[in-house]
Order: sequence, then C-alpha cells, then structure tokens
Amino acid sequence: MKISLNWLKQHLNTTLSVEELAAILTDIGLEVEGVTPIESVKGSLKGLVIGEIKKVLPHPNADRLQCTKVDVGHAELLEIVCGAPNVAEGQKVVVALVGSTLYPDEKGFEIKKSKIRGEVSEGMICAEDEIGLGDSHDGIMVLAADAKIGMQAAEYFGVSTDTVIEIGLTPNRIDAASHYGVARDLAAYLNLSEEVALKKPSIAHFKVQTNDVKIEVELKDLNDCPRYSALTINNVTVKDSPQWLQNYLKAIGLKPINNIVDATNYVLHDIGQPLHAFDATKINGQKVIVRKAEENQTFTTLDGVERKLSVDDLMICNAKEPMCIAGVFGGIQSGVNSETKAVFLESAYFNPVSIRKTAKRHGLNTDASFRYERGTDPNITVDGLKQAALLIQELAGGEISSELIDLYPTPVEDKLIELNFDEINRLIGQPIPKNTVKQILKNLEIKLLNESKNSLRLSIPAYRVDVTREVDLIEEILRIYGYNRIELPDFLRSNISAVPKTSPTQVENKIADFLCSRGFAELFNNSLTNPNYYQNDVGLVKMLNPLSKETEVMRASMLYGGLESIAYNQNRKRKSLKFYEFGRTYTKVEKGKYEETRSLGIWLSGNQQAETWQTSQQAIDFYNLKEVVEGILKRLGVNKYKAENFNDNRFNACLKLTKGKKQLVVFGKLNIQELNKCDIKETVYFAEFNWDEVLRLITNKRIQYVPVAKYPIVRRDLALLLDQSVEYDQIKQIARETEKRILKETNLFDVYEGKKMAEGKKSYAVSFFFQDENKTLTDVHVDKVMDRLINALQKELKAVLR
Repeated sequence: MKISLNWLKQHLNTTLSVEELAAILTDIGLEVEGVTPIESVKGSLKGLVIGEIKKVLPHPNADRLQCTKVDVGHAELLEIVCGAPNVAEGQKVVVALVGSTLYPDEKGFEIKKSKIRGEVSEGMICAEDEIGLGDSHDGIMVLAADAKIGMQAAEYFGVSTDTVIEIGLTPNRIDAASHYGVARDLAAYLNLSEEVALKKPSIAHFKVQTNDVKIEVELKDLNDCPRYSALTINNVTVKDSPQWLQNYLKAIGLKPINNIVDATNYVLHDIGQPLHAFDATKINGQKVIVRKAEENQTFTTLDGVERKLSVDDLMICNAKEPMCIAGVFGGIQSGVNSETKAVFLESAYFNPVSIRKTAKRHGLNTDASFRYERGTDPNITVDGLKQAALLIQELAGGEISSELIDLYPTPVEDKLIELNFDEINRLIGQPIPKNTVKQILKNLEIKLLNESKNSLRLSIPAYRVDVTREVDLIEEILRIYGYNRIELPDFLRSNISAVPKTSPTQVENKIADFLCSRGFAELFNNSLTNPNYYQNDVGLVKMLNPLSKETEVMRASMLYGGLESIAYNQNRKRKSLKFYEFGRTYTKVEKGKYEETRSLGIWLSGNQQAETWQTSQQAIDFYNLKEVVEGILKRLGVNKYKAENFNDNRFNACLKLTKGKKQLVVFGKLNIQELNKCDIKETVYFAEFNWDEVLRLITNKRIQYVPVAKYPIVRRDLALLLDQSVEYDQIKQIARETEKRILKETNLFDVYEGKKMAEGKKSYAVSFFFQDENKTLTDVHVDKVMDRLINALQKELKAVLR
C-alpha cells in the first residue's frame, strides 16, 4: 500500500522527517518496505525560468536557426540560438539556464554554454515535450502575456514534489488501508510524548440544495448489503481534475480519469470508504435495486470484458438490468463520461465474505474489493458520501439534488470486551501505567464504557475487524506503547523440552548439506498449484477460496513446482540445473479425510558439469540421478532396500526403491507430456522421496572407527553373457547373498551390446573384490567362492561365461 507524505500531512501536522515516520510506522506494526521521493515532473524543472524574447535576428550561418536575446530577469539579456519555427519577439517562454538538466527521456541532458554554427548560445528556449509537460514538439511553448519574467518555471506550472511510503499492510489491518487510518496510528503513538492533532475531513458544509433528481433505492439482500447510502448531484461538468488532485493520485500509482471518478478515488484512499458514481440519466426507471444476479446472466464490466454471473453475485441494478458488480467493478453502460450531467453517488457496506467470493470467482481485484472483502467501516458510509459530494461540487460544480438516502435496518454493533490490567502486565511482562493504557485506547478510537479498579469495559469500533478478544486489545496497547520499551529481564526462564533422538529438521539439514556440496540449489515453492497439471482431480485437495485459477489445489506431488523453476531458469539461458526441495504433499483419501506427507524432490537437467577447455560436455543421465538417490539413503544409513522397475505415467522409465511394502522413492526420466505442461524443451530427471517413510527407517547409529585392513584385497573379473532383461542390481544381489563375509564390493566396468552378440543378449564385465580382515586370502579360498558365485549366476540368471 502506498501512502503520500503530502497527503498524510493533511490529517497529521508533524515536522518529523520521512525517515523518522518510517521507523515509527514499522515499530507500530505498519512495516515500511520502501521510501521513494517522486516528482510530478521529472527534474522538477530546476534551473528553468520564465523569460521574454526581446529580439529575434537571422542566424548568419544557418537558414533554419535564429539568434534571440531573452530577458530572464538578469542584469543582461541572454543570447540564445533557437531553431523553433514559431519564435517571435514579445513572447513569454520557458528558458533552461546553463547548468540545468532537461529530461525528454529518462537519461536527460545538461544545458551548457556553447557555440552553434559560430554563434554563442547561453541556454535553451523549450518546447513542452522537452520539459515533460506535454508531447508537442511543433515549436517552443508560448506562455500567457501576464507570466512574470524571472519566475521559476516550477512555481509557474505548479510542479510538486512528494515522498511515497510503501507499507506492507497485513491482511488483518484493513483499518489502516487509508491515509487517515495511517495517520490515526501515528497520532496514537506520537500523543504519548507530545500533543498531536488528528484532523478528519470536514463535512460541515454539506447540505441538500434541490430535489430535482429523485431515484428510489430498494434493498433486497440485507445479508450481503447491510447498509446502502446514496445521493444525486445534478448539473455537473465532467472534465480533468485539478493538478493537486492528479498529483495525489499519481503519487500512489493511480491514473487520473476525470474529476468525478477521481473524487471517489480520493475519498477511498483518504478515509478508506469505497464509492461508486453512476450516470443518473442511465438508471432505467429511476430506481436502484440491490439484489443477487440471475444464474448464467452475462454482464460487461468497465474493462470491456463480458462476464458470466452467478446467483451468488450481488449486483447493483436499475429497473431493467444490472449496472455494477457490487463492491467489485462497475458496468460499461452506466459509468460516468464527458457527457454526464447528473451523478448518482453510492456509498455502501457489503458483506466481506460475499465480496471476496465474487472477486475471486471473476478474477477481479480492485481497490474497492480489496477493502470490502477484508471489512470496511459500516459507520462511515454517510461521512464518505458527504465528503465525496462536497469534493465533486468543488471540482465539477452542480447541486446536491436529492435527500441523502441511508438504508441501514440492522446496524452493525460494536464489540464489547473486558480488559484486565493484571492480564496486560502478565502478557507484556512489565507494568504499563493505567493512564497510558487508557490514552492509547482513546487515541485508537476505542471507547471506554466503564472502569473498575482492575479492569476496563470497552467498546471496539466495528471497523476493527481484527480486535475480537482481550489478547487482541493487549497487542494493540503493546504495539503503540512500543515493543522496544519492554525491558529484557536479567534472567530468562524456559522449559526444557524433550527432543526426539532423530530430529526431522536435523536429518533434513544433513541431506541439504549433502546435496549442496554436490552442486544442488534448494527450492521453496508454493504448496498451492494449478489443477491442470494433474490428469484428473481425484484425490486433489481443493481450496474453498482460491487466490487464482493457478492456485486452486494443494500439490499432490513435488514435481510441478520444480518444473516451473526449471522452465524459469531455462528461459533465461541457464541450462544445467540441479534442484532439491523439502516440502509436503496433500491428498484426499476419502470424504472429509486428508493425508499430508513429507516429501523430498530432486530435479536434474542439462550437463553433468560446467563447460571447460579440459573436459567435453556430457549430458546428465539416469545413472547420475540414481547415484544421488542412493547417496542420500546411504548417508542416512538406509542400505537394505529392494529396487524394481515401476510403471508411472509421468516417466518414460523409472525405478522404485522399497523397504518391505513401503515405497521409499521413485525416480526416472520424465516423459515429454509432463515437460510440455511447463513448456520445457530439455530432458529432465526427477526423484520423489516419501520422506516420512525414510525418517522411520533412520536409527541413531554411533560413528565407529574401523581400522584399515592389514591384508590385501583380491580382485576377480567375470565376463557374463546375459539376457537383455537382466539388470546389474540382480547380479549384485546374488553376489551379496552368495558370499556375505569376504565380498566387499561389486563393480560393473563394461557393457557390450553389438552386432556380433546373439539377439536378445548382452555382455556384462563385472569385478568382485574380496578381503578378510584376519588373514591373507589364498587363491584356493577365492576360487571356491567364485565357483559358488558362478553357479548361482548360472542358475538364477542363466548366465554364460565368455
């Protein structure tokens, strides 16, 4: 949320610097994310003055240039060479003096004393596009005859400077979503040490002048529209807003439209009350009806988009058709334009839940819906209406031409809370003077109904939707009193909690270190994802109130967040990528029951290592991923598991590692259909761990030192002719079962599949390493083990020695 410092000072008279105000705002819970100086005209026309052309002479060396003498209020006339076709004696013009900078573009250029075709030029006579006051470059800007010579151009054109304070407004603090709301918090803080007046907009001069335009209002939905206020203003003139109002709106990022719409936007950002202006002559039947829409009814909004309505959408209608989606967006037919002469001005309070659902349903997010869906103040609709009406009269003329309509059959009541002083001191940790507590509450517009020795009975304004409990009030007191004023005690007391021997966080950190040491980068993706990634929505956990169509479900797999990250990087020419992410996945197992699983995702794409002059490029393959997966399990002491091929429609081919009946991890090469979902052109390998199952297998093993064996290792190699279907893991498993004591390692060092090989066959060259910690192995002993091993391979795999 953007706050204009100049605007803020309309409510709070303070001499504090913007840096001091930013620090205070952050301390009281309105965190300042940035402070930006702004100018209504870039450069603020510094060094530019009003001058009068006293003489115009032809340039002796150029047909299209002229030599002028210009009076800018100095002792002597300036000599300026000018090429504009419309330059003439007696004109009042804008002159850029030597040393000033013009900004016809972002870079700008400095005016220097120079010679142009041999003639001295001591400045520049400016066109409007050269100083940022328009787009015309047909000639120099000619001013009114009464313009004062020597006057600063910034003063003449009303150029203003401002500072914008960017506040990271939390969703619960909608009461501060306006300049007055921010000023109220600042005043509450400042009044603890000095007297600072908080000024509300004056509406004392409001009065009804005629009854020329009578529009009836019918409120058909009291639940979604508890209060509706309105009036009409006749004989208005729609035109551009004055510069001061345009400057305020531009400062906070709004584009000025016209004086009517700008007035409603001003009130919205001034006190937080959204308003909407209708062209009164376009209200059919001279009647406004607040009701629900008809199912599948179409409605074209101000942006020209035709939208299909729901029966749950609240609409502002005339006697014939809808005119506006209540609290969200106006219609294209009923808006104010240059032909409008009479305005119907609406100021209402809508049910936050209704507005939130409608805004999300149609994918609309406006300044009005932002406030309505979080809860506006139901008790300022009339104040906002009067303020806007007076401002419109000031800007557009006209008369208030109807009685003020205010339909509020069931007022929203203030909340009543009992506040105990002992509880304040207990939660905060040190006593706060009672008078200070009462002053803070008063400054926050919280009313004191009754006071006893140890407690206060308080009435909480309806607009403070976040204050519902005693503890909320204590938080309000503390944030205004100041967190930094709470002293740290000399002794801190804490309870020692039992930590499980195997902490999931410690395990994650261990594996994170392992992966980072191998060149991986960690991801943190949103748990909300796009349902279109999944083939069907069976088992998906759907959001009741999604933020957008791309975040309608909770992720059922870690896959797609990583693919989005890969696509983002590859689109920026980063091809070799190694990512990992710890997170949770969510599935709906049956009606009303959900399952949340800790998971680990691994993604590999591109080349195995960076390109260098020493090594040739080699693409990442399945075995690189397999090495990482097995390395993770080995790092955690999980060594005994079963590997098998697995059918998963996300992969071209994949492997599954299991322990008993539990799946630990599935990994492989993703198919093209999955990659297309994120528009990825490169090959991607992916592994997904069921991290909960991995954590269950971890035991607390103490590290033990094993001395280096004194006795040598014996190596034996076998060349085996095998069926194509046989996998190396099967050979390892048979070898491990055949000789458990002295077989230390098995390694596949060659694979051959060529023309001379029988059809359906392949050749594996496998080495076996034997070692006994207690003695030197003899050939006789090793030969016996190899005989048993060969027999087992021949029996189990039908292997043939080559």
